[in-house]
Amino acid sequence: MTSAQAHDFTSLYRHGFVRVASAVPEVRVADPEFNCDAHLALARRAAGDGVAITLFPELGFSAYTADDLFHQNALQGAVDDAVARFVQESADLPGVFAIGAPQRFEGRLFNCGIVVHRGRVLGVVPKSYLPGYREFYEKRQFVAARDAVSERVRVAGQDAPIGSDLLFAAPNVPGLVFHVEVCEDGWVPVTPSGFGALAGATVLLNLSASNIVIGKAGYRRELCTNHSARYIAAYLYSAAGPGESTTDLAWDGQAVIAENGSLLAEGERFESNQLVTADVDLERLAADRLRMTSFNDNAHDHRERLKSFRRVDFELELPPGPVRLRREIQRFPYVPANTADRNERCREVHHIQVQGLTQRLAATGIEKVVIGVSGGLDSTQALIIAAQSMDKLGLPRENVLAYTMPGFATSTHTLTNAHKLMKALGTSAHEIDIRPSAKQMLADIGHPAADGSPVYDVTFENVQAGERTSHLFRLANHHNALVVGTGDLSEQALGWATYGVGDQMSHYNVNASVPKTLIRYLIAWEVATEQLGEGADEVLRSILATEISPELVPGEGPDSGPAQSSEAKVGPYELQDFHLYYLLRFGYRPSRIAYLAQHAWGDVHAGRWPDLVPESERNSYDLPTIKKWLREFLWRFIQTSQFKRSAMPNAPKVGSGGSLSPRGDWRAPSDASARAWLDELEANVPG
Repeated sequence: MTSAQAHDFTSLYRHGFVRVASAVPEVRVADPEFNCDAHLALARRAAGDGVAITLFPELGFSAYTADDLFHQNALQGAVDDAVARFVQESADLPGVFAIGAPQRFEGRLFNCGIVVHRGRVLGVVPKSYLPGYREFYEKRQFVAARDAVSERVRVAGQDAPIGSDLLFAAPNVPGLVFHVEVCEDGWVPVTPSGFGALAGATVLLNLSASNIVIGKAGYRRELCTNHSARYIAAYLYSAAGPGESTTDLAWDGQAVIAENGSLLAEGERFESNQLVTADVDLERLAADRLRMTSFNDNAHDHRERLKSFRRVDFELELPPGPVRLRREIQRFPYVPANTADRNERCREVHHIQVQGLTQRLAATGIEKVVIGVSGGLDSTQALIIAAQSMDKLGLPRENVLAYTMPGFATSTHTLTNAHKLMKALGTSAHEIDIRPSAKQMLADIGHPAADGSPVYDVTFENVQAGERTSHLFRLANHHNALVVGTGDLSEQALGWATYGVGDQMSHYNVNASVPKTLIRYLIAWEVATEQLGEGADEVLRSILATEISPELVPGEGPDSGPAQSSEAKVGPYELQDFHLYYLLRFGYRPSRIAYLAQHAWGDVHAGRWPDLVPESERNSYDLPTIKKWLREFLWRFIQTSQFKRSAMPNAPKVGSGGSLSPRGDWRAPSDASARAWLDELEANVPG
């Protein structure tokens, strides 16, 4: 028997995932022996595929369409024998199985889900709500769960708990608790699985029959995904399929697996002997529940009912070798790979940024903004937002007072692009050479660079950043304007900004919760959708192709370009944005973030790429490289740069991936230690 943490680094079970399956066997009406064979065949396939939980359809051992045959003793005897055989023959399979069968207790007939593990009947869950409308006549044959008197019954020669108040938990797999409901139970306004989720279940199982009519498949799919979102859970659904009687109805065997509002997998309808699998992220569900205080308040309001739930523990034997994660993890969590979704994301972010700035200007009565334009990504996006904010307010774009401020390492390329951009957007365009004032500052503080010595330390860099910001604030005073900040979320996370009188500060920052990877795609989207006209598109393409650099340290010659690369210092932004998303949004431990990063970035040919990324720019990273840059990220994010974020200017939050404003998503001490994170990384990530 193995626990999740004892697994190889490459196994999904070590990192909070669990593989589940919705099975659709072929059945024969009133032929339990045949049906048992079909169930066992799929159960063995599931076990061989590393599946932990396998769900089967409602009344699969008898078929749902047996009608009044359910009251025949011969059929019930055959069902009981078949269930006992399934329990016995599945004892050598490591997973847990939820099967459907009619069961007689206390002189009544119940429509039951039976949970089986390693030759043990863990529990019996009768259907709570029996449909008696349209084509359904279940009340003719069955009674509901509420009619059960006993709390324990005999099944397959074993004593087992019975009721809809059962939670099945594997303590050796953190977060794995599941609840079972039967078909109609998931269609009523207040579902048994809802209470199960509030009581702690993270995986919800629905054994269903549900005949097919036009439009019903889409409704079921939405029902499953909506349940998973409402209950912050995984929701497995398996409906009866081929082999059910078509005397009056047809059956499509729909199998669905959803998680927190997303459809993870769905089978091919009208096909038999299907095994639809998906890898459920238990840690993500736990993280979302932990943060959603209203979910816990709702549980509090129903605590008396939740206290009555009974927990059935079992130890789940996990596959000993590596079980590779099949779930797609997007390389760019802030940027959808799907073109339509990405365009909608970019459009939404764009509108949020414009709305944020226009509201601030309207509230203050100020009609002008001052902005520094470097020819880089961030100031480009901020300038576009400033120009379009003026359009929305009915003010001339000349009210955007744009300044490019070349320093000691400004390249001809970026300076030219800055001027072209200001002209293309129709803003006011100015240039202030900060070198004289920077030299004066260097001389005043006694820095050797004032005399021409090539001492390019942090003071030399920050003097330039400070001079630029100082000029912008005084220009804002002079013109009764607001300073628009340009720094992005990635730079704030890494502390890659000059504090105070530097690029960390502004009156209002439109980019503050937009990561660098998304900034790039926003600009690319603006080009692709011709938001700004051909004149602007040409310079925007050039800006997108420019290496990211603060341009503060000179190169060897006048046209050699800057001696700095931001990504060589703080890591590839595409990788650091990945790390940021999973640390900020979910609070994952570093080893899990590294595992996800390896899965997403380890193979350049695996998974989908956004179509705006040319093949020449499609990168991959091995685990040692991921570990190196994650170590850098953790040290910077946790230990060295929080003080800068604690003094952030106002800015609009744009996405669920988070904001680092102390007034929004993130509040943290500025003097925290990163040791716990770094130790966990070193102890649990090889390489």
